[in-house]
Formats: sequence, structure tokens, C-alpha cells
Amino acid sequence: MAYKVKLDIFEGPLDLLVYLIERAEMNIYDIQVAVITDQYLEYLDEMCYQDLAPAADFMVMAATLIDIKSRMLLPRRATDDPEALTEDPRSELVDKILEYKKYKQAAELLEQQAETAGLVFTKAQEELADFEQEQEYLLRLKIDPLMMAFKAFLDRQRRRAEVQRRYSKMEDYRMTVRSRIHQLKNMLTGRRRVRFTELFVSRPDRYQVVLTFLSVLEMIRRKGIKVRQDVNFGEMTLTPTKALAGMQFDAESEFFNDEAG
Repeated sequence: MAYKVKLDIFEGPLDLLVYLIERAEMNIYDIQVAVITDQYLEYLDEMCYQDLAPAADFMVMAATLIDIKSRMLLPRRATDDPEALTEDPRSELVDKILEYKKYKQAAELLEQQAETAGLVFTKAQEELADFEQEQEYLLRLKIDPLMMAFKAFLDRQRRRAEVQRRYSKMEDYRMTVRSRIHQLKNMLTGRRRVRFTELFVSRPDRYQVVLTFLSVLEMIRRKGIKVRQDVNFGEMTLTPTKALAGMQFDAESEFFNDEAG
């Protein structure tokens, strides 16, 4: 790999020439070689003044410019060859500058694309053969099962709409502890003992179980019944006492009192 020297803001002699030409707003096909040569030599003198040894390619370009400047000052000899009369000493330099600008622009474009690519994150390709096979399998399904399934779906939707149209929702009647105690008193009166599960006519929900249990606790506190449970978590047996008959309970009142009271 060749050693690359970058001086100041210029990477080489052609870069310096392009800068001088663009700063002077010259036509690249009609370069004022005398002016550019003087400016180029002044730049080399400035480099030497700063104790920077110009690279060899800068010195070669300086010699080339001086040579072109000298040939531009020489009078052209008359000749019968029309190509010799139209030959321009600057043509070779112009071609080099144009080629340099073309590659420099391409390099800047590649650098921009590299910066943009650095902001893009890609994902590795995945194997999708399994999904493709499943898709082919779905495409091989017959139309009859699909039509039957769709018809069944429409029937269910139609029945659901019919039920929703005719069904009127009613609020569940929620009993209170007072009402439940009133019911239990009527159920226990005249009976010797009753199991807890017999207090329910049908399969109870959680609310009914909790309500009944609280009512039983209140009746125990009032000494209207006695409860026995032989084992933990076993069946409870309720036995009415004499005080149950004397308990006065109004389902619409918040209180119930003993007959003695």
C-alpha cells in the first residue's frame, strides 16, 4: 500500500489545481495558465515557509505548469498541418483535471452511500419452507367443507341475533339477610334437625351460600338454633331450639326481637 500524503486541505496537486481554477471562476477548457502557475508556485513557497517539504508529485506538477506556460508564450510556427495549428498545450492537463473531478465526485458519492448504509440494519434471511408448505396445503382444501363451515357460522349468528332480539334481561333478585332468616325460620319450625345442604332448593351460587351462612350465624347468635359439625369441613347439622318459635322477625324490618323482649 502506497504512502499517501495529505497537505493542508489538498490531497494532491490536481486537487490544488481544481481549487485554484474554481476560486478564479475560470473555464476549465480555457485555463489561464500564467495566472494559475503563479498561484500554484506561491502555494509551494508558503509550504516551504512553513517548513513543509512539498511532495514529489507537487513538484512535478509545478514543472508541468511552467512547461505549459512557456509553450503558451512561444509563437506558433506556420505549417501546412491544420492539426498542428490547433494543438493546445493545455489539452493534456485539462483531460487529467476532468478525469480527476469525475473520480472525486464518484468517491464523494460512495462515501455518502457508506454513511447512509451505516444507519441501516438488516436481518438475516430466514428459512420459510415450512410456511410455504402449509400455504400449499391450504390451497389444496376442497370448497365443500369451507362452504359448510361458513354456513354453520351464519346459522349461529342468525340464532344469536334472534335470541338477542327476543330476550329481555332482568336484574337478579338479591335477598337480604333479614329475608333469608325469615325463610330459614319457616323451614326449621316443626323439624327436629336439618342439614345445611337441605336449606337450598336447587344448586346454589356463591351469593346464596354466603347469604345463608351469614343468616345461620345470626340465628346462632340469637340462640334460635344450634349447629353441630362432627369433622372439619364436614356437613353441618342445624337443630332448632325453643327460642326459635319466640323469635319475632319482620322481613321488612332491620330488627327482630325475642318474645320476651
